[in-house]
Parts: sequence; structure tokens; C-alpha cells
Amino acid sequence: MATRKIIIIEASPRDNGNSTILAQEVASGARSLGAEVETVHLHGMDIRPCTACDACQGTLEQDCLIPDDMRTLYPRLRAADAVVYATPIYWFTVSGQMKLFMDRCYALNYLGTVPGEDGEPVYTVETDLGGKKFGVVLSYGDVDPFASGAVNAIRTFQDMARFLGSEIAGLVYGSALAPGEAADNDVLMKQAYNLGRDLASDA
Repeated sequence: MATRKIIIIEASPRDNGNSTILAQEVASGARSLGAEVETVHLHGMDIRPCTACDACQGTLEQDCLIPDDMRTLYPRLRAADAVVYATPIYWFTVSGQMKLFMDRCYALNYLGTVPGEDGEPVYTVETDLGGKKFGVVLSYGDVDPFASGAVNAIRTFQDMARFLGSEIAGLVYGSALAPGEAADNDVLMKQAYNLGRDLASDA
């Protein structure tokens, strides 16, 4: 059985942020089943905004032309069997670090159109992210996913997975405001650990 490769994208500006702590527990769960886990901490990386030049859309093999740290991430994302997105909720959705990263993953997709039955164009997508398992880890400071806006982030990841033809293997989310607070939430930590095991499984 081939070793499963999992890449974890952490988007908190804090090294001891709650989403980061939960992501580390996901990694522990995955490694317990022998998975190879790589963690990327986005804060401090040089990741610039998408410029909408569409140069990456000429072919699926053409990565983004912007000369920044995303160039090092594209081959690692392609090689992974599963991708974990871990972010705090900032102003009712994902952090800015995560949004920049997600926008630049546009280069991993080739979007086109074909004629539909009525002659109108139908959008098609070829993607290097399709078929991968996704995991989502969110932390927020309010009382629940509705008041915090976590539902907006959840919907974003659900829509993304649907569009790419990928599966969300699990979502872990909960309230934790002070740095490191999530580590004391046994239920959340267990959910994160089990998500890692689910992602490491071939099932």
C-alpha cells in the first residue's frame, strides 16, 4: 500500500493559533496511520494577489507567472493525496492569508467552455486538485459557526470541492479565542485527530 501524502495549509498569523493547534492534531492522527505529512505555514510567505492575467489558463501545465512562493507550492499540492485547509475566522470568513492562497490555486485549474445542447456555452474544468480528499479546520472567537461567520467559510470550501470534483472528508470547527485555547478542548482535539486518520486512510 502506497504511503498517503497529506499537505496541511495553515493560515493563522500565530504559531500557537487555535486553527494551527488543531491542524497539528490532524497531522498527528494522519501520522499514526503512517501518512507522510507536510505542513505549510502561509504567514510570512511571499504570496501575492492574483492579477487576473489568465496566463495560467493556456494549459493545465502552465503555473502562475507571478514569481513568488506559490511556485514552490504548486508541485507539492499536485503530489498530495489530501489537502487540509486550516484557518481562523477573520471578519466572518477565512483569513487573508488563506484567501490569497486559494485565489492563486486558480493556476491548478484549466477552465473552458463547450457548446451545450441548446448551443449556449457550458463551463468545463480540468484540475490538478480534483479527486483529492480535503479536510477543513476552522477556529473562531464567537459562540457558534453562525454568529462567527464560519458558515461562510464552510460554504466556500463546500462549493470549491463540488466544483473541483473533490471530497471533503471532514470539517473540524469550534470556538476558541485566546491563543492556544483549543488545546484544552478535548472534543475538538479528538475530532481533529480523527480527521487526520480519515485522510490517511485509503477507504
